[in-house]
Amino acid sequence: MHRANRGQKCARAAGTAVLAILIAGQAMAAVKQLRPGFNLFTPQQDVQLGKEAALEIEHEMSVVRNPQLDRYLNRLLGKLEQSRNARTLEADGSRAEIFPFQIHAVANKNINAFSLPGGPIFVNTGAIATAENEAQLAGVIAHEMSHIVLRHPTNQASKRNLVALPVLLAGALAGNSLLGQLAQIGIGFTANSALLKFSRTDEAEADYNGVQIMADAGYDPRELGRFFEHLEAKTGRGDALTQFLSDHPNPGHRAAAIEEEMRELPRRAYATDETGQFARIHDLVGTMAVHAPRQSEDAESRVNPLGGGFRSYTGRSFALAYPENWEVRENSRGEGVTITPRDGRAEQGGKTFIGFGLEVGYYVSDGRDAELKRDTESLIRQFQQANADMRVARAARSIQVDGRPALLSTFSSQSPLGNERETDVLVTVARPRGLFYIVFIAPERQFDSVQHTFEEVLKSVRFE
Repeated sequence: MHRANRGQKCARAAGTAVLAILIAGQAMAAVKQLRPGFNLFTPQQDVQLGKEAALEIEHEMSVVRNPQLDRYLNRLLGKLEQSRNARTLEADGSRAEIFPFQIHAVANKNINAFSLPGGPIFVNTGAIATAENEAQLAGVIAHEMSHIVLRHPTNQASKRNLVALPVLLAGALAGNSLLGQLAQIGIGFTANSALLKFSRTDEAEADYNGVQIMADAGYDPRELGRFFEHLEAKTGRGDALTQFLSDHPNPGHRAAAIEEEMRELPRRAYATDETGQFARIHDLVGTMAVHAPRQSEDAESRVNPLGGGFRSYTGRSFALAYPENWEVRENSRGEGVTITPRDGRAEQGGKTFIGFGLEVGYYVSDGRDAELKRDTESLIRQFQQANADMRVARAARSIQVDGRPALLSTFSSQSPLGNERETDVLVTVARPRGLFYIVFIAPERQFDSVQHTFEEVLKSVRFE
């Protein structure tokens, strides 16, 4: 929902003031007394919602149908769900019934995994291929199980709409789609939904609970910390395919916190491989063709973002490459540019909004020299003032653009291209002429399929 002529007055997105980083001691002290967060949903509604959302996601994404891989993942899941900590956490800290977990592999090279309310878990083949041993993969699964049993997804949804949601849930009709009823008040659970992106506190809780599940199954919990350290190292080298750390923000000193938790666990010989099948499955996944997530026919007919090569664009003090079948439009002052597919714009009330593509420009704050964090927060506040619907989907994280420090922040808002949400990724870099920004925009259900294109554009950015 971006205006084509935005420049310094462009405004989108919720602020990122709540980016406090928890140090290990603070996080673990808070986590040791696990209690479920505020929740308007019943556990039964979690299960119903998860089943309905899983069916939608299986139509959106390329779920792998391989009996050997399915048997292996379900064997790991079966070992992990024997843990007491795989059961639902009650308000008094006790454990109740177990949710009906299901696990699926998704053919996607992004290193990621996510879970839905009530039991469904999806693990990208990229995450399986990146794991160095079975314990690391088991740790990823245990982490996702923990989001489910701690009921983080519906906790997030409960805080989204405190007026309409209680009435809707109280009057939810049996036999009707709960997912559909929630969508009517702007609450959705898609693969890229903001409701599946958790806080650092949620992540610390999922780490703590996941370590307990791993240990009960005999896996070395330290391997979960090593998996995250491995991803941090890849991200430091600019590997944009490592999506796990943006979907699952680091609560701070993750590996050290896990080591500290190990002191509470029974002394025993933990294993890195319990089934003896990991090497074979790792090789199997390496031979699989990885497809882009499927899109609905309506989405495909509306925008075809991929295909063809790239061409160069040179702006004021920067240059980048963009898909050759996209259109470039500079604003009247030459301070900013939008680059979109032909059908990536929408006209509303006589104004042009961007629903698919990218916007680039400079933001100058009060004539002062640019400062990355301060000016990024100022720019985001302007975004928020212009669009109150924007929500923070993923906390800001540090990356590099053309060898320079940068911040990457992700937001969710209503798309101008239809009745769906969109994902907006803002990247900012402090430059002599001001704060350079580039915003990547796509409908949520299409974002995975265009992410590689956005990554190539970002890698191509060069400054004078």
